[in-house]
Amino acid sequence: MTIQNLDALLQPAAIALIGVTGSPRCPGTVMARNLFHGGFRGPVMPISAEHTAVEGVLAYRSVAALPITPDLAVLCTPLERTPELIDQLGVRGVRAAIVTADGFAAPKGRDMAQLRQSLLEAAAPHRLRLLGPGSHGVTVPGHGLNASLFQTRPVKGDIALIGQCGTVVGAVVDWACERGIGFSHVISLGDTIDTDVGDLMDYLAADGGVRAILLHLEAVGNARKVLSAARAAARHKPVIVIKAGRSLEATCRASARIGAPPGSDEVYDAAFRRAGILRVNRLSELFDAAQTLGMGVSISGVPTGPGRLAILTNGPGVAVLSTDTLIEGGGKLAALTLDTVQKLNNVLPPGWSHGNPVHVGGDAPPERFAEALNILIEDGTNDAVLVLHVPMAGSDGMAAARAVIDAARKPCSGRRRAVLTSWLGEGTAAEARRLFAINKLPSYETPDGAIRGFLQLVEFHRNQELLMETPPSEPEHFKVDEAAARAIIERALSCGRQRLSEPEALRVLAHYGIAIEEMFRVDTPEEAANAARAIGRPVTLKLCPADSFRRSELNDLVVNLRDPEQVRQAANRMLADAARLVPPVPIDALTVQGMGAIDGAHELVIGMTEDRLFGPVLSFGQGGTGGEMPGDAAIALPPLNMNLARDLMARTRVWRLLRGYRGRRAVNLDALALTLIKVSQLISDLPEIAELEIDPVFASEHGVLALGAQIKIAPPALPGSGRLAIQPYPKHLEQHTTLRDGTPVLLRPIRPEDEPALHEMIAGMSAEDLRLRFFAPTRRLSHRTAARMTQIDYDREMAFVLITVEPAPSRILGVIHLIADPDLRRAEFAPMVCSSLTATGIGTMLMRKILSYAVERGIGEVFAEVLRENTGMVKLALKLGFTRHDNRDEPGVLEVTRRLDGGVSIG
Repeated sequence: MTIQNLDALLQPAAIALIGVTGSPRCPGTVMARNLFHGGFRGPVMPISAEHTAVEGVLAYRSVAALPITPDLAVLCTPLERTPELIDQLGVRGVRAAIVTADGFAAPKGRDMAQLRQSLLEAAAPHRLRLLGPGSHGVTVPGHGLNASLFQTRPVKGDIALIGQCGTVVGAVVDWACERGIGFSHVISLGDTIDTDVGDLMDYLAADGGVRAILLHLEAVGNARKVLSAARAAARHKPVIVIKAGRSLEATCRASARIGAPPGSDEVYDAAFRRAGILRVNRLSELFDAAQTLGMGVSISGVPTGPGRLAILTNGPGVAVLSTDTLIEGGGKLAALTLDTVQKLNNVLPPGWSHGNPVHVGGDAPPERFAEALNILIEDGTNDAVLVLHVPMAGSDGMAAARAVIDAARKPCSGRRRAVLTSWLGEGTAAEARRLFAINKLPSYETPDGAIRGFLQLVEFHRNQELLMETPPSEPEHFKVDEAAARAIIERALSCGRQRLSEPEALRVLAHYGIAIEEMFRVDTPEEAANAARAIGRPVTLKLCPADSFRRSELNDLVVNLRDPEQVRQAANRMLADAARLVPPVPIDALTVQGMGAIDGAHELVIGMTEDRLFGPVLSFGQGGTGGEMPGDAAIALPPLNMNLARDLMARTRVWRLLRGYRGRRAVNLDALALTLIKVSQLISDLPEIAELEIDPVFASEHGVLALGAQIKIAPPALPGSGRLAIQPYPKHLEQHTTLRDGTPVLLRPIRPEDEPALHEMIAGMSAEDLRLRFFAPTRRLSHRTAARMTQIDYDREMAFVLITVEPAPSRILGVIHLIADPDLRRAEFAPMVCSSLTATGIGTMLMRKILSYAVERGIGEVFAEVLRENTGMVKLALKLGFTRHDNRDEPGVLEVTRRLDGGVSIG
């Protein structure tokens, strides 16, 4: 489903409650107490055949007896009764329901899967949204809604909390309330047979009252949907996730709870990183994140290197421990400027540390804390200041806390620094922490928690930068012969084979522009000698056993054979050795390949396996004996661009060697990154490839060469790129065409690499055309705006650019964007054409392309807001069948709309 009717779940005007019994501990009684005493301003209507009233409110005998139709129904009934009630509610017009009954506790004699399916079938005809089964409910403090089973009522704030386990969600709420941290929404998902985390992230990402999203996940069902929603949300606000099930045993349990296939925890890590969301591994770390976000702390301008922290303390010992935590976590102590040191000399005792951490003295009065903090806040070399206080004789912890609060509030002449605090101990320390909470200054019970909070901010900023980073163009354009590669695979499948031979696998790579050392498959020693003679240089000879599981029993590889006679003798010897084994190992063939090692090259491995949940996963790491070291491989989800390929390589230990060391020249990193992109394209284009391993891959300053490859094949379960968790570039939408004057052009989906060309196009446009497009005077686009226009999620939006074919480099002549709501009911478009080309038909070409695409996607209606004086755009829209409407709120703006139904001509 989509976000349709989620407003009924999260902003209902009226609520029905079903399932209240006389027991004070039953879910219905707890739910009633929370609903009636949560501050909800609309009617709450109990439905009960047993009670005349609930919480002093008159109860109704049935759904049909309700005086008005509620938006939301809360069901605390046994699961076997729920499908019938859902159908009754749907007939009545109810749009959403919370089901609290456990979706995995099957009544005796009932099939659980059948019951869950019955729930869906009852809701579907009415488009009624289900939360649960097994949901602990929803609270929206700003709306007065507390339709939950939580013991603690959350306070109002701007953090949304979504969790799959209600007990974990309840624990987070209870912890947060003690610290004055508020929530905009608290949602317990339960078993997610309908409304899932992807739907809710889409809804909350568009809610201006939500500043950050915290997630507790055990498993996800629809990987592409969740990743797409997470990427969209993370572009606008922090998204932090705690994923339960890091071990295999826990993962299987978590997946079983929601009926999803278990996914590798390592792959979850890669998916979260790709989506731009921050993962924490412990509940305490989630609490730290909630503390930091709940106080509105942010960091801007963090460098690409480690986050720089200044530490101010009256306890040098605890500062040293904190420094260890900071460095181990990937952070860095900020270097104090000479000016800062001189200013601190003027306010601190002569024996102060004269560096970072800044030791103010064990008996420091409150004024000394404040003066030193003011100086550090003004220092531009740090990204945040952590104030640590240790209870000591002569130091008033509460007075120091008040002084720190006053200093943190004081206007700063430069960029505002984040200020974090940790008052150690209990007693007065607990009072100080409460005072910090009241004044919205994050305070942590331990310095470790404060350090984690800081590093979480730094990592979130880096994730945002990576999402917005413009990838460079590929160092060279590469051509693929998809048809030839597919033909090799289809021939093998038609013969009932599950693997390609190694020569076939290498040819598939070659068809995607990957440099290979050609391998010849032969049947006899004489043919092997002939192949070596044709190669004309030292070769490698390899046996291909019919039973690959017995390969370890063979001496199956001989290298550096220098002449054909050596090859023939080695082949005879290897075949004889295989025949003498008990039982004999049948040999399918032999292969002969030139010795392709590059002088000074690094031996690497590139691979792909298919995760049951996230689909194809790329891996990269060191080969040879170095590859046997654990942990020296990294994974990523395809598709890749140059930035993502470099990021994949940089997460391995061999990366430091690849960049050159001790006189050894650096590898051609562009060529290596491009090879990873080619492999990514290969597995995106050919869903028949189930597994792939390129081993060895030699990389040096001269380039990249693949010597060995194994490819496992199978008929695809999903066509095309459907198995990928992230929608790749839709190459099939490219269209070569010509302008009216015969100039050849290419109309294609936009790419992240188009950002420089987009800036160039904007620079050449007239001020008036830019005003008509952006509704305000504009001379240039910020990097963030341009990145948002070029780095799109093809699964949920589209943009086409019209570019020149020659001469290189290409120029953008026009661009059009289409952004649909998650329901695909409506989509907004916005075209832009070079000022010098406004009467050349480019606008019409772009409009017809986007309308065609909208029809293909099943979008119900397209619209655009147009300035009234933009007569050219209005005329074009009317020509293409749009209808114009006045905007009552903005008299200077028109809306042009057009319904799109199957088969409608787009002209």
